[in-house]
Amino acid sequence: MRKLALLFPGQGSQYIGMGQDLLERSAAARAAFAEANEVLGFDLQALIANGSSEKLTRTENAQPALLTVSVAAFRVYMEEVGVVPAYSAGHSLGEFSALTCAGVMTFQDALRLVRRRGQLMQEAAAEGTGAMCAIIGADPNRVEEACQRASISEQQEVVISNYNSSGQLVISGHRAAVEEAARELERHSTRIAFLQVSAPFHSPLMKGAAIRFKEELASCTYSTFRWPVISNVTGKPYESPDQVVDYLTEQLTAPVRWDETMKLFVEQGVSLAAELGAKQVLTQFMRADAKSVMCYPYEKAAELDALQKELEADIMDQARHQATNNVVTRCLAAAVCTRNRNWDSEAYEQGFILPYRQVQRLQEQLDETGEPPTQAQMQEALKLLKQMLDTKMVPQQEQQKRFADILEKTGTAALFPEFSPDSWVIA
Repeated sequence: MRKLALLFPGQGSQYIGMGQDLLERSAAARAAFAEANEVLGFDLQALIANGSSEKLTRTENAQPALLTVSVAAFRVYMEEVGVVPAYSAGHSLGEFSALTCAGVMTFQDALRLVRRRGQLMQEAAAEGTGAMCAIIGADPNRVEEACQRASISEQQEVVISNYNSSGQLVISGHRAAVEEAARELERHSTRIAFLQVSAPFHSPLMKGAAIRFKEELASCTYSTFRWPVISNVTGKPYESPDQVVDYLTEQLTAPVRWDETMKLFVEQGVSLAAELGAKQVLTQFMRADAKSVMCYPYEKAAELDALQKELEADIMDQARHQATNNVVTRCLAAAVCTRNRNWDSEAYEQGFILPYRQVQRLQEQLDETGEPPTQAQMQEALKLLKQMLDTKMVPQQEQQKRFADILEKTGTAALFPEFSPDSWVIA
């Protein structure tokens, strides 16, 4: 099966009416918007559908709006396609979408965090004091030199904030310094384009926001990754949920290394990517710098159908793999290969033999249909396995390892948190 990456866009991709095809197509997408409305305390869906572009562009609105559209797209993707990615990555704000969809943070926490992130970023730079400008086709060294010459003090500073692709960098900082650096580069026939954003992201002006935002991040709980997520700061996968607070804090002032993310995909043999969310900005970067990776946007109805058709063979491969590597199959294997310490034959008959036969019947049904198990069937198998291991008097720590192995190797930890290692209390 091909290696797939899921991509999530960042701020600047927002537009009035985004996500409309998702809403019309899927109840899961509508549920995501309803959840966002409830968490945020205002009608986000109405703002996206009928609000003003100026209001949507404000950082504290754009960030939860883009997160919600990306999560809605992901839910539609999982419902209609469901191929598990080898990696996911998001550009700036999109990293929150990637972490949410990989099960690291809850959608509710992510909404609150990005709303607060937007507010802090807005407050960190007074209206009009900062700016961001895209630099197209310039050598990074020349851009760096222009930024250094334009940065004459802490009150006039500009830095490279985004390494988006080989053809595009973004500079960010105090407006006067950004304009000075942009003018110098333009004199050397470099194309420039000022961005419609309300704060200078990924620049020293965000230091105050970063300090305060770290406290917000530290108040949340982060779970195990369902698949690797690439950090904007390092351009490499997170190694542990323990890194989330530090990396997302540093991300506010550090440059986005999207170029390194694309390089990693190519090096790791990723051959297909899907951009879940508004517009096609990341798709265009991938098509320019990662030509070996076929990239699809995934927001409009035609795009949804095109990706589903492209992945038909992968969907079948995954289904065949799941048929022999699923929760039910692994529960049977774990029950058999675990040592028995209970020699009460009557208790063993009731607590092990009968539940084992129930799981066997579940497996036989799956073998007949060729379908992967439903969530209800997987949950039943896990509950029966727990009964069997208790009957065999398997120590709690060994049981914990058995369940952790099953959930990790089948990629189902997010579906069954009650069986995850974090939920066990061992005396």
